[in-house]
Amino acid sequence: MAQYEIAVLYHPSLEVDLSKAEDRVVKIFTDNDAKLINTDNWGKRKLAYPIKKNEYAIYVFYTLEMPGSNLSKVETTLNITDEVIRFLITKSDLKMQAKAEAARALKAEQAAKRDERIEEPSEEQEED
Repeated sequence: MAQYEIAVLYHPSLEVDLSKAEDRVVKIFTDNDAKLINTDNWGKRKLAYPIKKNEYAIYVFYTLEMPGSNLSKVETTLNITDEVIRFLITKSDLKMQAKAEAARALKAEQAAKRDERIEEPSEEQEED
């Protein structure tokens, strides 16, 4: 199974009762043998340009594992779902994520070493 990230833009009028729409979308995923890993709700945000005469949308990002064969079924179902204004499905690149995490850790380690060198008094300062 491959890991996918799905960004879903919900209609802004659903801000009060978003749980029903989210449950409906999650049901679409689970009906297609997807395993939901993570959900990240960014809330209501202004769009860069109007979509279906809407200036705002509710952004929710899903991370899930799903067989690639079921991807087209999920796409067609999301296309006809009224609550969803727009969606984007991307395949996660796990190798690149691991490299990025390693680079962040190395950068943090180097920054910590620099801070230690700055805090240590030099020999000239000790003699004064």
